[in-house]
Amino acid sequence: MATVGEVLRRPLGHFAERSLAGFALVVGTGTGFGILLLLVRLHWDPLHRADHQTAEWFNQLVSRHDGLVTVITAVSSLGGRPIMLWLVTIAVVGLLIRRQGRLAVYLIVTGTGALLLDPSVKELVGRLRPVVDVPVASAPGNSFPSGHALGSIVAYGALLLVFLPAMAPRWRRAAIGLVAAVVVLVGVTRVALGVHYVSDVLAGWLLGLAWLGVTAYAFRLWRRERGRPVRPLGEGLEPEAGREVAPAPAEERVLPHPRAAVAELVTGWVLVFGALYAFGILVSYHLDGTFVDTLDREVPEWFAAHRTERLNDISHWWSKAGDTHAILLVSLVFCPLALAFWRRWRPVLFLAVTMFGELSLFLATARAVERPRPEVPHLDGPLPTAAFPSGHIAATMCLWVAIALLVMPRTDRWWRWLTVLAAVVMPLGVATSRMYRGMHHPSDFVGALLLTALWIGLLWFVLRPNEELRTGTRGSGGTADSRPEPAEVEPSTSSGPAGPASVATGTTPAPLDQLDDELTKAARPG
Repeated sequence: MATVGEVLRRPLGHFAERSLAGFALVVGTGTGFGILLLLVRLHWDPLHRADHQTAEWFNQLVSRHDGLVTVITAVSSLGGRPIMLWLVTIAVVGLLIRRQGRLAVYLIVTGTGALLLDPSVKELVGRLRPVVDVPVASAPGNSFPSGHALGSIVAYGALLLVFLPAMAPRWRRAAIGLVAAVVVLVGVTRVALGVHYVSDVLAGWLLGLAWLGVTAYAFRLWRRERGRPVRPLGEGLEPEAGREVAPAPAEERVLPHPRAAVAELVTGWVLVFGALYAFGILVSYHLDGTFVDTLDREVPEWFAAHRTERLNDISHWWSKAGDTHAILLVSLVFCPLALAFWRRWRPVLFLAVTMFGELSLFLATARAVERPRPEVPHLDGPLPTAAFPSGHIAATMCLWVAIALLVMPRTDRWWRWLTVLAAVVMPLGVATSRMYRGMHHPSDFVGALLLTALWIGLLWFVLRPNEELRTGTRGSGGTADSRPEPAEVEPSTSSGPAGPASVATGTTPAPLDQLDDELTKAARPG
């Protein structure tokens, strides 16, 4: 009988045999980082000159073009901590929803390690950031290594290893190339913005790659110790979990007739814009002396006369709930969670098209109508858009109404009514705050209500986001619209009560009532 030591050594030896190349890669990147760290600490003159000359060259190239700086800053943000935390957090929650706890733990450990390595090494080295002639950006803390370079290679690399099994083999090389391109672009933009030297970025890549390699191969050892086969990393960390980590495994086609749907949406968008334009022109310029005109004038004046410091603060935060950042944040949280629970792209498409259509309709109508703001002091100052319709109110209303329409029929839990409450309370709160702050008339609120009703009604008819509930083709996810997928059964050579063939093929056992009937027939005499 094998001893305990032999049992423990077997997976370790097997892991070492299959991971020699990966081990060499980890050692090589770690050694490269160590050498680079030593050269920076010793202020090696060739490296020092190359770093400063590159920083000056990029600064002269970029500082003369404001548009280029804007684009570079946007690309650089792809490696920033907010986006990295959002991506990893959403992925972890989605994996837990899909019951992939090992992969979720891997992302947590890998991401946490990167968060700890970056400030620790920066504090250890204490290198100051570059000083350029024309600063175009700034960043806190020390310079070596680049946190954006380290974070991007760890976060995007870990996510790639987790979700590779969900991709078809022909797309995996393209995905790897895309991730590599994003990581390289993030590093280059940090140098171009003048907040890092080239050696800082190289150090971030080397350290991140070393840490990613350590955690990936530790995960493979974990699999081996539990008797799972260790496959090449090109297949991902958990190849057999490909179906579970796929975004929508139960959906063959998002829309049955996509071209017809696009044509219907374009036609509908034009009609909705026409209705909004006609209503906006009517209430803005052709109702002088009517009840609507009186209401549009007196309501903002009444709010302006009753302003207080406390109400100003409250209205500020209520108004923030309807701005672009808040709406985008809620959408970016809801859509991945909806995809994880319902395993369908159509609800996500419904919400995305809802918000895109709302934004385009608001901008087009505001530009066409050009209605001035109420003639009261504006607490938000001058804005680039006109008053009709209210973009804050329309965005808030479209977002929460769309969420309520998706959630209500998909679950029978009590909390579904919270989405209905939000669809009522959130738009009313934002509308009140916008009128209180002197930014909109009551008829602007009605215009936002008209936009929401017409646009969401059109999308409901064209996209049919809850179609699978009507047809009965349900996904999995634990809500009322779903039931779990049958678990995959790995081939086994051992025989049991069901026989070896049934275990090897992974067939689903017959229902209990059917087995009872068969046993009863077999027990009858003759």
